[in-house]
Amino acid sequence: MLRRLRRFRIGTAKQGLASAVARPTRKQENRKTVYPNAFRYYRPATLEEASSILAELGEDAKALAGGQSLIPLMKLRLSAPSSLVDLNFIPGLAYIERRNGSLHLGAMARHADIENSAAASKIPILHDCAAGIADVQVRNRGTIGGSVAEADPSGDWGAVLLTLDTEVHTIGPNGARTIALPDFITDAYTSVLAPGELVNEITVKAPPKSSGGSFVAFKRCAPVYASASAAVGVTLGDRDTCKDARIILGCVGLTSIRAAEAEAALRGQKLTPKAIEAAAEAAMAAADPQADMRGSAGYKRVLVRALVKRAIDIAARRARGEHVEASHEYAGRI
Repeated sequence: MLRRLRRFRIGTAKQGLASAVARPTRKQENRKTVYPNAFRYYRPATLEEASSILAELGEDAKALAGGQSLIPLMKLRLSAPSSLVDLNFIPGLAYIERRNGSLHLGAMARHADIENSAAASKIPILHDCAAGIADVQVRNRGTIGGSVAEADPSGDWGAVLLTLDTEVHTIGPNGARTIALPDFITDAYTSVLAPGELVNEITVKAPPKSSGGSFVAFKRCAPVYASASAAVGVTLGDRDTCKDARIILGCVGLTSIRAAEAEAALRGQKLTPKAIEAAAEAAMAAADPQADMRGSAGYKRVLVRALVKRAIDIAARRARGEHVEASHEYAGRI
């Protein structure tokens, strides 16, 4: 333990912030390790202060929220930021509240907090997502703000939140902004965040009456990314017909894919097995997967069809007022 403590030099940073530089020992430098490169550490007291530091330090600095994506990359030295700006000690950013017909999620709200939140459970698709993310350790540390800002195409929140009317609120050197989620993520790991700009809140408008949503993902095991996922939201009208639908595919493109033709196959139709099958086929055609260790492109398209069918069925039943549990699917169970 003492040997590890000697790897850090504690000093005083600009603006009165704590600073530390991680230094590997000479023995560690001479062999492959899972220690990150040296970095300087800042602990701001406010989000505005964090934004100012990040803007001053430039592109080599990274904000640290839950760290569930960043820290593993740093340990493998696939990411080597010169500085980390830790958001975890800024108060008042982890709230989950219903106000004025919307759910307000502070950027530092943990996945586990959303999973167990009575306010969030009023929109069941949010519980589906939060409860299925990785394992309990990751859910206890990972944050919704960090996940959205990361814009990881294999992440869960992007697809789920696109089925809802979602806005991202930010603070940066040029002030505050409100950005509709479809305009926020522009490419894999790429968003419209400007240098020094940070997510401070995510707002989800409550779905209309007779609406239901569902999120289903297929994984080999809990800690890994999904091979494919499907998020579905439906609103039922007269005579149990589909008034509106949103179908978003995850992990099968550089960003989450909105399957417009699959949605069109449901609108104005009763949600019969035939209509659901037509939507699932259209969703499969919309998928643009790449072969990797999680499966071939063809395999992932077949998964998309099965997941969309299951998600539509659960979403429709919830829209009718049924209490239906939904969970991620694992190899051998689908």
